Amino acid sequence: MVRDAVIDVGTEEFEQLVSAGLDSIPDGLLELMDNVVILVEDESPPEWPHVLGLYEGVPLTARGHDYMGAHLLPDAVRIFRGPILRMCHSREEVVQQVRITVVHEVAHHFGLEDERLHDLGWG
Repeated sequence: MVRDAVIDVGTEEFEQLVSAGLDSIPDGLLELMDNVVILVEDESPPEWPHVLGLYEGVPLTARGHDYMGAHLLPDAVRIFRGPILRMCHSREEVVQQVRITVVHEVAHHFGLEDERLHDLGWG
């Protein structure tokens, strides 16, 4: 099915939704995030056109004693605006999907895998 229109959520408003998604994560977990940056991008990489978000880095559960010297750049949680807007049918769906995507990608930073996240309802 081809949709006639994509939900219009501007970049600034979308970034606020990502911030709200982060705010929904308990403070104790946010305080444990280490060496990670949250980025909002318009589109996902061409090789993954329908991906909504992406975690790039070394999960906390996989970091050893040699982590600091080997990784100068921070891990990245990337949230892709275009794919999210294209899949949603209402502003409410956008708000919900942004939150799900943010929580899902941040959970990868803590070492949770896709299968477990799906089991928990964050797939």
